[in-house]
Amino acid sequence: MIEIALMIEGQNGLNWRRWQRLVKMAEDLGFVGIFRSDHYTNANPPDLDSLELWISLTWVASHTRNIQFGPLVSPLSFRHPTLTARMAAAVDDLSGGRLILGLGAGWQEREHTNFGWDLLEVNERFKRFEEGVEVITRLLRSDVPVSFQGEYYSLKDAILLPRPERKDGPPILIGGNGKRRTLPLVARYASEWNALFISASEYARLSDILDEFLIGQGRSPKEVRRSLMTGCVFGRHRAEVDRAVKVRTLGKRTPANLRNRGHIVGTTTEILEQLEKLEKVGVQRIMLQWLDLDDIAGLEAMAEGIIS
Repeated sequence: MIEIALMIEGQNGLNWRRWQRLVKMAEDLGFVGIFRSDHYTNANPPDLDSLELWISLTWVASHTRNIQFGPLVSPLSFRHPTLTARMAAAVDDLSGGRLILGLGAGWQEREHTNFGWDLLEVNERFKRFEEGVEVITRLLRSDVPVSFQGEYYSLKDAILLPRPERKDGPPILIGGNGKRRTLPLVARYASEWNALFISASEYARLSDILDEFLIGQGRSPKEVRRSLMTGCVFGRHRAEVDRAVKVRTLGKRTPANLRNRGHIVGTTTEILEQLEKLEKVGVQRIMLQWLDLDDIAGLEAMAEGIIS
C-alpha cells in the first residue's frame, strides 16, 4: 500500500502555532510522515511567516512518537554541509531514528539575493551540491576521521561525534526530475528518490532511467525508495473540488488540467484512484502538498477518506 505523508510549505505563513497543530494532526490522523520546505520566503512577494527549518524539526523530534519527518529539501546553499550533517545526526538521534534527510542544491533566486547567499550558476551549483553531499555522507558513515579536498569544501581528519545511533545516520533523500544531474546523484548517494509534480507515466519513465544509473553504480534498484511530492486539492464533493481549484489557480485551470500536470485532485474516490495508478508505477510514498495551513476540517476529512 502506498504510504501517504503531508508536505507543508514552510514559507507560506508557517509559525509555531500552525506547525505544532499540523504536526499533531498529521500523527493523530495516521499520516506516515510530515515534511516541509526550507525557504526564507517565496519567489514572489508578499513575504509571509517562515519558521526556521531545523529548529522546527527539532521540535517534531521531541514532541512526536511515530511519525517520520524531514526537509523536502534543505538547500546546501544555505548552510555548510558539516553543520547540516551535525544537525541531522542530532535530530535523528533525538527522534529515535525517524528523520529523512532531504537535500537539495537550491533554486530560488529571490531568497538568495534578499538574504545574501550565493546561489551560483547551475553547473557550479550542482558541483557544489555534489561536494556537499559527499561531505555529509562521509561524516555520517565513517567511524574514523576523514579528509576531503574539493573546490568548495574540505575536511581534514574530521569526525562526527557522538556517532549517529543509526548506522550511517539518517537516510538521504534527493529530490528532482533531472536526468542529467539529479538522477545520477540519487544513484550515487541517496536512499530515496523524490520526484516532483509529474504524471504516473512520466514517473515510470524516470524510475526506469534511475534503475539504469543504480545498476551502473553497482547498486540494486531496490536499494532506493521511490516517492513523489505533488500538489493536492481535496473536496468533499465535486462542486467543492471545482471551487478549490478555481481559487488555487485563479480560474486558469480545471481539475482535469491539474491532474494532467501530476497534481492529486478530487474527492476521496478520485484521489484513491490516482494513488492506485501511482502505486502501480512504483511510487512507495507520496507527499501531498497541503497549502491551506488553517484548513483543519478539510485535512481531517481527506485523511478519513484516504488513510486506511
